[in-house]
Amino acid sequence: MLLDEQGVVRQVNPDFERHAGFPPRQLLGRRAVTLDLDPLHGDFAQAIEQSMTTLKPWRGLLLCRRADGSLRHQTTLIQPLVRDHAPLRLLVIQYDVTGMRQRAFYDRQLLERLEGTASRVPGVLFRLRQDSDGRLEFLYFSAALRVQFGLIPEQCLDDPESLLGRLPVDDRQRLETSLAQSTVSLKPWQLEFRITLPHGERWVEARATPQVRGDGDVMWDGLLIDIDERKQVEHRVQRLVATDMLTGALNRRAFFEQGEAALARVARHGETLSLAMLDIDHFKNLNDTYGHGLGDLALQAFATTCRESLRPYDLFARIGGEEFAVVLVDSQPKEAWNMLERVRQAVAAIALETESETVRFTVSVGLAVFGGDTSLESGLAQADRALYRAKRAGRNRICGPETLVQAPEAQ
Repeated sequence: MLLDEQGVVRQVNPDFERHAGFPPRQLLGRRAVTLDLDPLHGDFAQAIEQSMTTLKPWRGLLLCRRADGSLRHQTTLIQPLVRDHAPLRLLVIQYDVTGMRQRAFYDRQLLERLEGTASRVPGVLFRLRQDSDGRLEFLYFSAALRVQFGLIPEQCLDDPESLLGRLPVDDRQRLETSLAQSTVSLKPWQLEFRITLPHGERWVEARATPQVRGDGDVMWDGLLIDIDERKQVEHRVQRLVATDMLTGALNRRAFFEQGEAALARVARHGETLSLAMLDIDHFKNLNDTYGHGLGDLALQAFATTCRESLRPYDLFARIGGEEFAVVLVDSQPKEAWNMLERVRQAVAAIALETESETVRFTVSVGLAVFGGDTSLESGLAQADRALYRAKRAGRNRICGPETLVQAPEAQ
């Protein structure tokens, strides 16, 4: 449309009628604000006045009325045409963007519904990309990342290390290895790992489906689930399964599982493993004399004393009635002997009070030192033979490899 200085329509282009709904003859000679939702005080009138006053272009979105009464969103440009000694004219160009607005409104509604659905998912939705050089980049996180883990989604999108840098070194290595395997196999990816957060360490499970893009990048769409409570329950169950109920020591099965791992470590480094068998002296007589109640107390006191005398990472297990075993981790034979001597002396100092007397007992110890070419069963048999020698020699003593100095006989 071409308007004069009064905002009256003087000329329209051939497409005007289809676009505005008015035949040109109905609008020529009338003010352009006839198209406005509010012809007197609407946005169109204000835009024309502003452009006339400032003699500068005006751009914006106007809601206009068609001849049939329907409303359309029009992207509008009002351009003042200023010429020497000529009256002011305004060129008005409009584009109907109603369909685009409706699609955008529909997209916003869809996005809101999707975000609402994502907020109800019991986990964090994410998209992870790995480029052809192996670099990892997060492309999306749902708002649950902040709610469940206290991490800012935008920060993790800008810098992947804001999340990945919180993984312990071994967990980070497992994550990278498993992603590499998923890249090759294109099978669903699943991994449990720990993440260090401001309020402590938590266990997380990642599940995702990989997809290869045309540019060679691999994309994973998936879910991060907080499994910390589940892992705590699993650990409690594992402790119960691996623990002797009376003494709190490892049971025989757990001792062999963890002992085999310790033996594998020394085998890799060409070192030796120190393993000891401990047996409470005359335990059957103690049970027969004072009853099983006191016998149980003796076992509990013995186990507590041993754990206090050993290091937290040494393996201490009950493998029989009054028989216990110890793997002294990362210990040279002399050091192992000294620790066992400390155990022997601490056990001899235990005093159990009954109604009529104080009950004391001692322990005999057999020590074996062997390398990774020997099985744990064989090492345990060596320690058992050394324990038998300690029993025959008078009990309350340590027997072991002949290269080690024997403990002095108890007085």
